[in-house]
Parts: sequence; C-alpha cells; structure tokens
Amino acid sequence: MNILWVKAGGLLPLDTGGKIRSYQILKQLAANNPVTLFTFYPEHADDQHFRLKEILDDVICCPLPIPPVARGLKDRVGYVANLLTAQPYSLSKYSRSANAKKLSDLVRNRNYDALICDFIFAAADFPWKSPHPKILFTHNVEGQIWQRHYEIARNPIWKAVCWREWKTLTRAEKMYAQAADLVLTVSERDTAFFSRYVGPERIATIPTGVDVEYFTPHLEEEQENNIVFVGSMDWLPNEDAAFFFSEKIFPKIRTELPNARFWIVGRRPSARLSNELGREPNAIQITGTVDDIRPYLHQAAVVVVPLRVGGGTRLKIFEAMACGKAVVSTTVGAEGLPVTSGKDILLADEPDAFAAAVINVCRNTALRQALGMQARRSVEQRYSWRIIVDRFQQILEQVAQLQPLSAE
Repeated sequence: MNILWVKAGGLLPLDTGGKIRSYQILKQLAANNPVTLFTFYPEHADDQHFRLKEILDDVICCPLPIPPVARGLKDRVGYVANLLTAQPYSLSKYSRSANAKKLSDLVRNRNYDALICDFIFAAADFPWKSPHPKILFTHNVEGQIWQRHYEIARNPIWKAVCWREWKTLTRAEKMYAQAADLVLTVSERDTAFFSRYVGPERIATIPTGVDVEYFTPHLEEEQENNIVFVGSMDWLPNEDAAFFFSEKIFPKIRTELPNARFWIVGRRPSARLSNELGREPNAIQITGTVDDIRPYLHQAAVVVVPLRVGGGTRLKIFEAMACGKAVVSTTVGAEGLPVTSGKDILLADEPDAFAAAVINVCRNTALRQALGMQARRSVEQRYSWRIIVDRFQQILEQVAQLQPLSAE
C-alpha cells in the first residue's frame, strides 16, 4: 500500500504520547509499505526531521513561523487574531494555504492508496475532496478536553478561552469526521463519541501500544517512597495534574510518609509550575526535558497519573506498566485503557482516596509487585506495537477497497 500520512506539529523529537504513537505506527508500517510523511510544525533550531528519511519512503517538511511554546506572547496575539474567524485556534495556527496547495498537488500527482490525517490539527489543510480513501486518526476527543478545562477553570478570561475552543473544536470534529471515509480512534469511549456523527461502518478502534522491548522491569533500581509522574508539561492537562497532586494529594501522603518524594518528569514545565512547586526541592523534583524517562520509571515505587482533564488513551500508563510498575490513576487518567482497578492498576478520584492508594502501595511490597507483574503481563501479551500495527494494516487494506466517494 502507498500511504500519505499528514501531521501537524511535527514528529521529532519524540516528546509527547501522540508523537510516540504516530512514530511507532509509521515505523512499522514503513517496513512493508511505501509511506510519505507530510508534516508542518513550528520552526526550530536543530530540526531532526531529516532523520525520518532513514525509515520512510519520503518526508516533506514545512516549518512554520509560529510560537513553539503555547501561552507565550505570540501565541496570545495569534489567539486574539483568530477570534475574527470561526475556526478553533488549535487548527488555525497550523493552517496555511500554501501547505493546502502542496498537499493537493501531491495527491493529484502521486498514486496513493490511503490518506491519513493524523490528529484533527492537520484537518484544515488536508485534501478532503481527493478521491483517495481518507482516514481521520483521532488520538483524543479534542473538544472534550477543552470542555473539561472549562469546567475546572477559575479565571474568567481563561474560562472564556476554554469555552470557545471547546465549542469550535467540537464543530470541527463533527465536520471532519463526516468528511472522512473512516474515523480511527484509540478507545471504545472515543468510538462512542464519534458514533454521534458517522455510522459504525465508518469507525474503527485500535488500542494504544507500547514498546515492550524498550520498556522493561528493573525492580532492583526501585527507591523507597519515590512517586513519579511523567508527561509533557507544556500540555495543559498534565500541568493541571501536577498542581492537583502537589496541592491536594501529596501533603496527605507526606503526613504518613515524611520521606516521600514527588518527581515531575517531562519537557517544558511552565514558569508558574517551576516557581510554585519547586520551592521544596527535598519533596518535589521537576526535571524538565530528559533524554530517557526509563531511569525515573525504574526508580519509582509508584507511578501516578492524577489527571482531571484529558482524552484518548494514556501512553504513559502503558510505559509504566511495561516497566512492571504499580500505577495509581484517576478514572480520567486511565480513561479508554483496558485496565482493571485492583488487578493491574489502582483507580481513585478524590484526594483522600488517591493518597490512601499511594500510601498503601508504598508500604505494601507484595501489593506493589503483584500490580506491577500483572501490568507487565497484560501489555506484553496484548499491546506490543507489533500487534497494534498488524491491526492498523488490516484496517488500511479494508479502507483501500472503498470506491471513491467524491472527486476533486
């Protein structure tokens, strides 16, 4: 199969769950199929996207003069300017007529069997009128994420921003889902959401995978009462989770476990996060960008996922499970994952219950190891990337048999 994969936001470095998922699928698809990646992203120094030519048939990069970090001054100016349009800012900041034309010319001049819009953020420039079979690969329900931001926001200006992004993204998700020949989701919950807009014959689900050879248990490296949270800290749900845990849950844990340490591991923590949570270096450690998250996972007595906002599935949970770690998560944090509380994970939403679960895991070695072993077994048997991409390939082959629904 000849595949065109279109992605906004770039693919390298592999510093977000969405990028890792896309990269792993692309890498393994490219072993048996010619794949072209068309990607547009904020221009930045030391751009490494040329390295993808080692594994892909073709890579077309379109760096854009947009701010690489959200919530900066340029980002705010861009948001205000976007208020004059009906588009969500999440899409409009990537949209360029020149990119849309390049894509249109590309699909007109090459014989692709399937076109994939990876995340909805590329949808504004995607060639929806092409006669080729078109797939919208939704890693999240993006409108729902902003709805949850709106529900917990306190600042009235930020609440208004969240409300607008929620409403405009929800309209966009409906429009582009209906334009696609197939909507691909990463959880049954997301499938249920998109079923509002398209029939069941136009939706398929693939679960999240994990590299079980890369993420392996190293129990001898575990450190007593080490609590670890991993995630891109420039993603707002992760920042909210870090504050929620630090302010509402961690003090309760320290009452029972005075030597407990909370590690926040991930790129680009905001100045607010560093200033407010970095005041107690003996209790809370904020690493910023790290080259390898595995040492932090290996040293964890427990991995926490205290998300209150989110969507899709949490790759960070499967990575911790592959390392044989006990995981304590909110229900939102584990939403969409095939896990069972008390068997391969512990779920708790209220601060008291979450703190009690973490304390219990830290104190109870047998419980900690039982959860970790079952977690490793679950992902190893059913969720390696090889298994996931085999399913992805089958879906592509089925979609490629579709007759064109429209012509350019």
